Amino acid sequence: MCPALSNLPWMLVAVLCATLGLAPFHPEPHIWEKLKLLAAGDLVRPIDWLDLGLHGLPWALALAKLACMISRKTP
Repeated sequence: MCPALSNLPWMLVAVLCATLGLAPFHPEPHIWEKLKLLAAGDLVRPIDWLDLGLHGLPWALALAKLACMISRKTP
């Protein structure tokens, strides 16, 4: 999995996080709203879980890419 993530440019990951990961921006980023619902235990509707997954995917991709970079540098 790391070779595939290594070929993915950071700029693309950053654009995905800034657009899909945060949209809609007003009144607060959608991912933040879903994370607050999850922490409060109010994330119960299937559409909310789908929303969390779709808006969280770019952030998970960024974390996975970062983890691969760190694991390659660690002996």
